[in-house]
Amino acid sequence: MIAPKTGTSHRLIHWGRKSTGDSLHPPIRLPIGYFRTVADRQPSGQYSARLWRVGRFSEITRSAAQTRVLDAALTLIAAHGVSGTSLQMIADAMGVTKAAVYKQFKTKEEIVVAITERELGKLEDALDAAEATGQAAAAREVLLGRVIDLAIDRRGAVNVLQFDPVIIRLQAEHEPFQRFVERLYGALLGTEDGVAARLHAAMLSSAISVAVMHPLVADIDDDTLRTQLLEMTRRMLGL
Repeated sequence: MIAPKTGTSHRLIHWGRKSTGDSLHPPIRLPIGYFRTVADRQPSGQYSARLWRVGRFSEITRSAAQTRVLDAALTLIAAHGVSGTSLQMIADAMGVTKAAVYKQFKTKEEIVVAITERELGKLEDALDAAEATGQAAAAREVLLGRVIDLAIDRRGAVNVLQFDPVIIRLQAEHEPFQRFVERLYGALLGTEDGVAARLHAAMLSSAISVAVMHPLVADIDDDTLRTQLLEMTRRMLGL
């Protein structure tokens, strides 16, 4: 296992148990500041030694075949939800066999986590810049613009990540996602952690996600939607 850098907390994260057959492997525990991707899970239920810094989803590399699986899966999940999408449907959409999909990802859970990692990774540079700058208001506005751009560019496809019950459960169970979202909305809202901050984050997140995918705005072009949404969310944030 890669040792944490100096100053990294050694408090351990409990990652639960992995069931394989009739046995349960011991809980997987990692130092705070690191996480493993589900792609590192071995058939035995154990994990390889590869570790990633928390928050650097963009450093996770995917093969061309894996990227094709994720693209097809995202389109299908947006239309049918996770429960309504099967590995066979993904294979059919790609024009390959189910075995070819299974070779890249063993379960839909792995695919959903990988999709979320990829989408959150698109916000990392803007978030890092917002956290590093000394001009809070300007940084929050730039970050807000990036969040809205991503939501509009993908419209319904990415926004399903916030509302599908299976995805919500997986995100709640996946420590790296929780920590990234805390950073993201902490930077946007400029508030400390607590009930009020979480409520503000939930309201802002829902406002953006619902607005870009609502039937009432389906015929509004991207530029107009972006302008209006920026104006309204700026007021919500007091910018």
